[in-house]
Amino acid sequence: MDYFSKFEELKSENLSLDLTRGKPSSDQLDLSNSLMETSENLSMFDSSDLRNYGEIKGIESCRDLGAKILNCDKDLVWAGGNSSLSLMSQFLTFMFVEGNGGGPWNLKERVSVLCPVPGYDRHFKLCETFGINMIPVPLTGEGPDLEEVKRLVETDESIKGIWCVPKYSNPTGEVYSRSTIEGLLDIFASQSNKNIIFWDNAYAVHDFSNQSPLIDIFSLAKEKKCEDSVVQFGSTSKITFAGAGIGYIAMSENIQELFLPFYSSLMIGPDKINQAKHVIFFRDVNLTDHMKKHADIIRPKFDLVISKLNSQGLGKWTVPDGGYFLLYESDNGLAKRIVSLANELGLKLTPAGATHPYGIDEEDKYIRIAPTACSLDELDKAMDVFLCCIGLASEERRN
Repeated sequence: MDYFSKFEELKSENLSLDLTRGKPSSDQLDLSNSLMETSENLSMFDSSDLRNYGEIKGIESCRDLGAKILNCDKDLVWAGGNSSLSLMSQFLTFMFVEGNGGGPWNLKERVSVLCPVPGYDRHFKLCETFGINMIPVPLTGEGPDLEEVKRLVETDESIKGIWCVPKYSNPTGEVYSRSTIEGLLDIFASQSNKNIIFWDNAYAVHDFSNQSPLIDIFSLAKEKKCEDSVVQFGSTSKITFAGAGIGYIAMSENIQELFLPFYSSLMIGPDKINQAKHVIFFRDVNLTDHMKKHADIIRPKFDLVISKLNSQGLGKWTVPDGGYFLLYESDNGLAKRIVSLANELGLKLTPAGATHPYGIDEEDKYIRIAPTACSLDELDKAMDVFLCCIGLASEERRN
C-alpha cells in the first residue's frame, strides 16, 4: 500500500475520532436507564433513613452487591461514592498521615511502590501527586514478574506496596494466574513492614465469554496470614453509569478499624440514595445477564480491532477475553511517531509512554487502544487511520 497517499487522503476528510479512554458507549449506558426510574420509596431503606447522615460504610445491601462483584466476604466491603479512584486517593492519604501499623508514610525518608508495566496511567498519576517513587516491574502475561518483585522487595526498604489490576489488566488485558497471586502473597507475607497490595479489580465481571471469577484474594491471604496486606478496589462505573456509579473498597477487619477514624474525618456518609437505586436495579436485573449484554456490545469492537490489525500484520497486540483495552506493541522507537501521525489525521490516542511511570516507555513501543466508546463505524474508520499511521511510520524508518 502507498501509505503516504493514503495519509493525505485521510487528512482531507477532517476526521475527529477518539480512542483515548475506556468509557462505556451510549448503548451500554442505555442498558441501565431504569436505574433512574425507580418508584420505590427511598426515605427508609435497609432500616435507615437514606435522606439523613450516617452509614459511613455504605448501606448493607449495597455492600452485599459489592461483595458479589468483587467475589469476597461482604463484611470486608465498604460502599462509597461514584469513584474507586477517590477511594484509592483517600486510602493513600490515610497511609501517609496515619499508616496501617507500620508508621505513617510521611515520616519515611522515601516511599516507593512497584508498578507493573505496561500499566494504568491513573495509578501513576496518583503516585506522582503523592510524591511516591514508582518502580516499574514487567508483566509476564499472567501478572507481574515474581522474581523481580521478590528481588526488589527484599533489597529496597522504601517499597511499601504494589499496584495490581488482576483481571483484564489495563492495558494488556491479561488475567493474573493463581500461581502469580499466591506468589505475590508469599512475598508480601514475608515482610514485616506492612506493605500493601493495591488490588484494583476494576474489571471483575467484565467478561466476553463465560469465565470463572478471579479467586478471592482475601481467602488466600487469610490462609497465608497476610490479609492485612491486601486492599481491594472496584466500582459499578462500567456496570451501570460511569457518571453515577458506586466505588468499593474491601479491607481486613484490622485495616478497617485503623481506617475508620480517618475516613470519618472526611465524610459523614455516602450517597445512600444512589446506592439504594443500584440495589433495587439488581433485584430485577441479574448481574451476570446484564454483563452479557455489555459483552454483546463490546466484543464486536474488539473483534474489529483485532481483525484490522491481523489484516496488516505489523507489530504485536494483545487479544483479551474481557475488559476495556487492547495493547498494541510497535517496533521499538515508533510509538510516539504513530501517535503523532494519528493526531495529524484527527485520531486521538492515549499518549505514547502513558503505559509507564512518569510517561517514560524507554523502548517507545506501546500504545493503548480503547475501542469501547465509539460506534462500530467510527471504530472502523479509526482503525483505518491507525493502520495507515503504523504503515507510514514503518516506511519512514525503512527509508
